[in-house]
Amino acid sequence: MAGGLVLLFIGLPLANTLLSTPLENLAATLSDAEVGRSMLYTFGGAGLATLLAVVGGVPLAYLLARTEFPGKRVVEAVVDLPVVIPHTAAGVALLLVFGRQGTLGKLFQPLGIHFTDDLNGIVVAMMFVSIPYLVNASRESFRMVDAEMERVAMIDGASPWQAFWLVTLPQAWRGVLGGMLMMWARGISEFGAVVILAYHPKVVPVLIFERFQGYGLDSAQPVAVILIVVVLVVFSLLRTVLLRPEKP
Repeated sequence: MAGGLVLLFIGLPLANTLLSTPLENLAATLSDAEVGRSMLYTFGGAGLATLLAVVGGVPLAYLLARTEFPGKRVVEAVVDLPVVIPHTAAGVALLLVFGRQGTLGKLFQPLGIHFTDDLNGIVVAMMFVSIPYLVNASRESFRMVDAEMERVAMIDGASPWQAFWLVTLPQAWRGVLGGMLMMWARGISEFGAVVILAYHPKVVPVLIFERFQGYGLDSAQPVAVILIVVVLVVFSLLRTVLLRPEKP
């Protein structure tokens, strides 16, 4: 009963949004070039953020899963901070670092790399707020792999890198991939950090807010419906195809 109420709580607003949107409004929105561009920046930006995060996030997750060191709890707390702090505050913090007058912003400007009102800023904001999902899911997945198997592999002559690549990762990859999917999905939904660091080009959450603020619910609702449907379809397909249970 309680579980059904939770599902109703989640499903009712989504279903009501989908069913109450006139088809003609959806058709007009689908042909809107601005919506198409926003979708591209949203899904592409989240994808780039996830791929970049894998480079450092997965090794960090493995380190946290396998080793004990002074300050480990502090490192874990820092990793979780983007989940806890308000994302508008995260946007301000990112702007102070990646803005035109920020430490890294000024450093990258001579190279022609900008973050404010640029796709780079979208990627940075999405990565900042969503990377804990990748690190935490990967860490728990690595913890479930018996460390003794790695030691046996190294006794047999494998290097630590070979033991990780050939023994640990093949057993933990589902958790790592699940973390990547959760990070990607969280990046798609980000608004607060993105709107402060990179208002332009507009991602879909920013576009929805702008249309709601400027033109009202009737203008924002079709864009929200399209985002909900696309995310639902893509996310369901990815989970079904990539995270399907292994055959015994």
